Amino acid sequence: MSGRVKKSILNAEVNLLFYFLSLFFAFFSRKIFLDCLGAEFIGLTGTLNNILGYLNLAELGIGSCISFFLYKPLQANNRQEIQEILSVFGYLYRWIGLFILAGGFVVSLFFPLIFSSTELGLSIIYFAFYSFLGSSLMGYFINYRQLLLTADQKNYLVAIYFQSAGLVKTALQIFLAYYYRNLFVWVAIELVFSILACIILNWKINQEYPWLRTDKRSGKGLLKKYPTILTNTRQIFIHKIKDFLLDKSDELFVFAFVSLKMVAYYGNYTMILTKISILFSSVLDGVNAGIGNLIAEGNKSNIMKVFWELMTIRHFVAGLMCFAFYHFVEPFIALWLGQEYILSRNILLLLCIYRYIGASRGVVDMYNHAYGHYADVWSAWVELVINVGVTVVAGYYWGIAGILLGKIASTCLIVILWKPFYLFNSGLHESYASYWLGASRCFLVSAASIAAAHVMLQFITVNPSESYLSWILYCAEGTTIYLVINLSLIILCCKGAKDSIQRIRAIIARKS
Repeated sequence: MSGRVKKSILNAEVNLLFYFLSLFFAFFSRKIFLDCLGAEFIGLTGTLNNILGYLNLAELGIGSCISFFLYKPLQANNRQEIQEILSVFGYLYRWIGLFILAGGFVVSLFFPLIFSSTELGLSIIYFAFYSFLGSSLMGYFINYRQLLLTADQKNYLVAIYFQSAGLVKTALQIFLAYYYRNLFVWVAIELVFSILACIILNWKINQEYPWLRTDKRSGKGLLKKYPTILTNTRQIFIHKIKDFLLDKSDELFVFAFVSLKMVAYYGNYTMILTKISILFSSVLDGVNAGIGNLIAEGNKSNIMKVFWELMTIRHFVAGLMCFAFYHFVEPFIALWLGQEYILSRNILLLLCIYRYIGASRGVVDMYNHAYGHYADVWSAWVELVINVGVTVVAGYYWGIAGILLGKIASTCLIVILWKPFYLFNSGLHESYASYWLGASRCFLVSAASIAAAHVMLQFITVNPSESYLSWILYCAEGTTIYLVINLSLIILCCKGAKDSIQRIRAIIARKS
C-alpha cells in the first residue's frame, strides 16, 4: 500500500470518527444550550457567525490556490520552495486578516441598530463578536502554516487537534451552562480553547517540519517570483463567489416565491441531506491532497487508473445516498415532526437529482483543482445567470420545484458537460468521448439500480411510519436490496470497478 493511500485512509478514518462524535455533541449540546442559555443567545451566536462568514469571503480562495502550488515542491521535497510559498501565503493572509479586522470593527459600530430589538445587552453582543472574530483571525495571523499539513495529506493532524479541542470545549460549555448559566463564561470558553488549539497545532507543525521557517515580511518580494498565485486567486475568487451566492440563495427564493413557513419545511429536508452529504464527504474528501500528489508524480497510466476508481466509488455513493433519501426521508420526517411537514414527491425527486450531480462531481473537481484549472471564470458567471434566470421564471410558476429546476439546469450545463471537457482537454489530454464512455455507464448503472430497487421495495410489508424501529427495519431491508443490485451492476459494467475492489481488498487485508 502506497504512502499516499495510507494517508488518504487515515484522513478518512479520523474525519469519520470526529463526524459522529461532533454529531452526537451537536445534538446533545443544542438542547442544553437552548434550555440553559436561551434561544435568543443561541440565535445571536448564529447571527454573529453568519456576519463573520460574509467577512471571511475576503479570503478570496487563496488557501485553495496555495495548496495547488505546494503539491510539486512537496513531491520533490524542495524545502526552500515550500518555505517561500508559505511566506507568500503568510504575507497575503496577514493583509486579509487586517482587512477582516477592519471590516469587523466597522460592522460592529452598527450593532446598536442591528440588535435594537433584542433583550440581550450590548456588552455580551460585543464580547461574543470580538471573541469569535479573534478566533477567526488566528487562522490568518498564526495558523496559516496548517495548510502545509493539508497539502501533505496530514489533515488528520489538524482534525485531531482542532476537533478534539472542540469536543472538550463543548463538554465544558455544557457543564458550565447547566450549572452557572452565564453567557460571558460560555463565550470566554470559545476564545480560550481557540487559543489553546492554536498553540498545540503550531507545536505539532514544528515537530512535523522542524526545518520550516517562514518570513511574512519577505512575502511581498517573493510574490514577484510566483506571479501566478495572484492570477489563480482572482480566478478562484470568482468561483467562490458563485458558490456562495448559489448556496445562500435557496431560502431567499423559497421565501420570495412561496412563503416563510415553507422555508422551514424545505429546511428540514436540506438539513438532513446536508448531514448525509457531510458523512460521505468525511470519507471521500480525504483523498484531495493525494490527487495533487499523484498528478505531481506525472504517471499518466496511474493518474487515469485512479480517476476511474474514484469515479466508480463516487457514483456508488451518490446513488446510495439518493436512493436512501428518496425512500427513507418521508417516513422519518413523519415520525420526527409529523405528516404535515412532508413536501411533494416532485420536490423530493428534484432534490435527489441535484444532490446526485453534486455528489458525483467530486472526482472531476478534485482533478481540476490539482491541475490548477480555474481560468474558466466565464463558466461561473454562466452557471449563476442560468440558475437565477430559470429560478425566477420557474420559481414563480412552480415554487420550490421551480427553484430546484434552476439549480439542476445550471449544473447540467456546467458541471456535467463543461467541467469534464475542461479537465480531459486541458489537463488529462484524453479524448472527451472516452470520458463519456466511462461516465455514462456510471449514470446508467445508478439509474437502473434505483429503478429496480424502487420496484422491489414495494413488496416490503413493513410500514416505516409506524415507529422508529419499523423505520430502521425498513431502511435496512431497502438498503440491502439496493446494494445487491447496484454492486452487481457496478462489477459488470463500470470502468474502474475491478481496480476499486482490488484496492479495497488490499486495504482490508492490510488492516487485518
